[in-house]
Amino acid sequence: MRSSAIVGMQRISPWRIANAVTIVLVYGLMLLPVIFVVWLSFFNSAFPSFPPPGYTLHWFARAATRQSFTSGFVTSMEVAIVAAAIGVTAGTLASLALARHRFPGRDALNMLLLSPLIVPGIVIGTALFIFYIDIAGIFRWNPMRHIIGLVIAHTMLTIPWSIRLISANLVMQDPKIEEAARNLGADAWTTFRRVTLPMMRAGIVAATLFSFIVSFENLEVSLMVVAPGTTTFPIALLQYLEFNIDPTIAAASTVQIVIIGVLLLISDRFVKLSRIV
Repeated sequence: MRSSAIVGMQRISPWRIANAVTIVLVYGLMLLPVIFVVWLSFFNSAFPSFPPPGYTLHWFARAATRQSFTSGFVTSMEVAIVAAAIGVTAGTLASLALARHRFPGRDALNMLLLSPLIVPGIVIGTALFIFYIDIAGIFRWNPMRHIIGLVIAHTMLTIPWSIRLISANLVMQDPKIEEAARNLGADAWTTFRRVTLPMMRAGIVAATLFSFIVSFENLEVSLMVVAPGTTTFPIALLQYLEFNIDPTIAAASTVQIVIIGVLLLISDRFVKLSRIV
C-alpha cells in the first residue's frame, strides 16, 4: 500500500500541477468580472467602496421599478421568443438538409448559414442598418420603424446557432433507424414525425434555449436597428450607465447573468456546449 502511494505521488508531475494551476487562474480571471458585478449589486452604498459598509437588496427593488429597465426587459423577452421560434424552425429544416442529404453546393450553403458566427456583431448591425435604409428608399417602408426590423436582425443571429446545435445532435444519431422505419412501410412524414423528430428533440430544446440567450443579451446589432422609442434590456443598461454609477446597474446585470446562466446550464444538459462552442 505504501509503494502504491509512492507510485501515485510520482505520477503527479510538476507539469500537471502547473497545468492545473494555470487552468484555475484562467477560469478565475474569466469569472472575476462576473463575480465582482454580482457582489457589487448587494453593496449598501451608492458609490463602490471596499470593504462595503454593508449589504442590501435595495438596488434590486430600484432596478425593478425603473421604467426603462422593465420595458426593455419585456421587449427583449418578446423579440427573443419570436426570433428563437423562427430561427429554430429554419435551423431544424436546414440541419436536416445538411446532415441527411448530399447535394451540389452543400458545403457552400453550410458556410453561408454559419457565416454570421464569424462576423462581428457591430458589422452585422451596420450592414443591416444600411440594408434597411435601402429597403426604405425602394419600398417606402422602413423596418427600423417597427419591432419587426429587430426581430429580423435577431433571427439572423439565432439561425447559425440553431444549425450548429441541432446538427451536432443529428450527427450523433444513427440514420439507419430512419431507414428501417421507411423499409417497414412508414412514409416520409410518418418517419419524420415518429422517428426523426423525437431523436432531434434534445437538439431542438437546446437550440431554442441558446437562441433565446443569443437574442436576449445582444447589444451591438440591436443598437443599430432598434426602432425609435423602443429599447431592449441591454440598451437600457448601457443608457443608464452613461450618467449613473450606482449599483442599480449591477443589480439589473445580475438578473441578466442569472437568467443566462440558468438557461446555459439547462442547454448543456441536452447538448454539450463544448461540442459546438
